[in-house]
Amino acid sequence: MGFAVGIAVLLLGVVLGWLIVAVGAAIAAIFAFLWIREVTSPVRTAEPPAVPEPVTRPAGPAPPAHKGREAMPEPGEGEIIRFPRSRFLEGATLGLGGVIGGIVTLPVAGFALLPAFTDQGVDDIDVGALDDFAENRFVITTFLLDPEQGEVSRRTAYVRNNGLLDGKPSFTILSSRCVHLGCPVQVNGLPIDEEEKKEMIGKTEVRRIPTAAAVGFGCPCHGGQYDAEGNRTAGPPVRALDRYGFKVKNGRLLLSKTYSVSKVEGKGSEAKIKKYELMGPGQHVDGPEALLYPIEPPGR
Repeated sequence: MGFAVGIAVLLLGVVLGWLIVAVGAAIAAIFAFLWIREVTSPVRTAEPPAVPEPVTRPAGPAPPAHKGREAMPEPGEGEIIRFPRSRFLEGATLGLGGVIGGIVTLPVAGFALLPAFTDQGVDDIDVGALDDFAENRFVITTFLLDPEQGEVSRRTAYVRNNGLLDGKPSFTILSSRCVHLGCPVQVNGLPIDEEEKKEMIGKTEVRRIPTAAAVGFGCPCHGGQYDAEGNRTAGPPVRALDRYGFKVKNGRLLLSKTYSVSKVEGKGSEAKIKKYELMGPGQHVDGPEALLYPIEPPGR
């Protein structure tokens, strides 16, 4: 059981990190040694066999191998072929069991492990020109994650233009998903509805509503509160708001995959973000608590 636990931890570490791989390998090695030691204990502790006294044989030619007192009994009818048949049945049983085990195990292992090694995201999403996002103001931006699915895939991001950093555009793009239970968080500021803009970009209708000075975000479901950088300030959330990655191409802002954040130090373009792979609501991304949660496949 200990060896099996070690192998399971090792396989889990292949996805989570090399430290867990090392822990699993150490557990498996320790229990493998103990297992082998237990199995070989009878052999190691057995007393050496007694040396038989020499047998004085009469002079003359040796008797045939199948004759005499020391000879093995002659095999009876059917005994010669029974041994290879039993070996054949043993091999066939083990082989059939292996095939059945592979048929049952491989699909389950594929569904469980492959998502962690494959990119399940969609293409980058164009949400508008850089001029559509005034500096130091959050813009409530909604878009379709997958136009083929329609409005059910509409998402909301809070986009703030931080100006330039080392000559390149800098943006803070927060997900509206509360990291407590997934409710949509709201801006703690006044949306300017009369300045709303709608734009068809490919198959996606993008809507942008500027806001007055936003002092943070709040969740209407359970009272979670976040500051303007997405850090948790009150309530049950376990980490900061998730963020969208972004690219700037031909003067357009493109949103890429989301990622989880444990904490943000600093503000705007100078912020230092502790980022992690995307995790679900309520899941820790750092500290010992992070080891208690299942693997989250890549996505948005």
